[in-house]
Amino acid sequence: MLREGVAAGVSDVHLHSGAALRWRRFGGLEERDEAELAPERVETLLRSILTADQAEQLDAHGEVDLAYALPGTGRFRVNAYRQQRGLDAVFRAIPDHPLSLDELGLPSALARLTNFHQGLLLITGPAGCGKSSTMAAMLNLVNEERSDHILTIEDPIEYVHPSKQCLVNQRQVRTHTESFARALRAGLREDPDVIAIGELRDLETISLALTAAETGHFVMGTLHTSSTIRTIDRLIGVFPPDQQGQVRTMLSESLRAVVSQRLVRRADGTGRVAALEVLVANKAVGNLIRENKSFQIRSILQTGGMQGMCLLDASLEELVKAGTITHDEARRHCEEAKRFGGAAA
Repeated sequence: MLREGVAAGVSDVHLHSGAALRWRRFGGLEERDEAELAPERVETLLRSILTADQAEQLDAHGEVDLAYALPGTGRFRVNAYRQQRGLDAVFRAIPDHPLSLDELGLPSALARLTNFHQGLLLITGPAGCGKSSTMAAMLNLVNEERSDHILTIEDPIEYVHPSKQCLVNQRQVRTHTESFARALRAGLREDPDVIAIGELRDLETISLALTAAETGHFVMGTLHTSSTIRTIDRLIGVFPPDQQGQVRTMLSESLRAVVSQRLVRRADGTGRVAALEVLVANKAVGNLIRENKSFQIRSILQTGGMQGMCLLDASLEELVKAGTITHDEARRHCEEAKRFGGAAA
């Protein structure tokens, strides 16, 4: 099932008790087979790939996250969970090595964002938009071009990064450490130059990431937000009101860039392409963050092309002009629908 899915270019394979096999291809969910999978069959299949610890966690908590490697095919990020008909699982396909920016169809200009030696770089976007792949590509650039100590904290480990020019250590939550926050707190004493965090999930993790960025580390992380400005608001908003002034100051000094991306369907139906919004944190951006005027950052995004900045709508517009995507697809993802002659979805 997994080999067939990867060969067909799917992003996810869905295995559900009492339902037909499905997979997600080019963003759409497709039914692969009309025959329903018996709950007993699904349970047998899933338990065959679980370790004893993973099976125990599934039985105790009703769900488990794990990574599964299939030799000759690739790796999969797996979430197995119990529902009313039995066990289900979703397998997210991950290439067996990090892809380059070019292979991902991303602009080579993003490579400049890996030149920082201190500060915070964020890759954001909705679920399933390729954040992990983009961060892996940028981390691989660091691994090839610098002689640093890279520490990654993930849940689970997705892309495997062999040590190249850098020394790379990858830690998995619940397997090698108790939590993101605990690993990050310990990481500050492990002499890392670069820290990559799989997901900035909660106040403690975000607080420690900001501290790490402030104290001379280059921190990369992903966040589920839909634009660069909402990313800034989200980072500040998780803190209590009496701490937000201090956090704005910390963020204004440590933020280096935010890359917000969406995957949009190609007009020819052959796959998806990334549309990007890129914010580079210059002095003007830092001042607006400090003064709680993040809503004014949009004007800087509009005029910051020379510094590598770009609005999402401008990226979509370029893709429409090139014939890569349709106007309808651009309207589904844009911020200002009138730019594409209609109302946003």
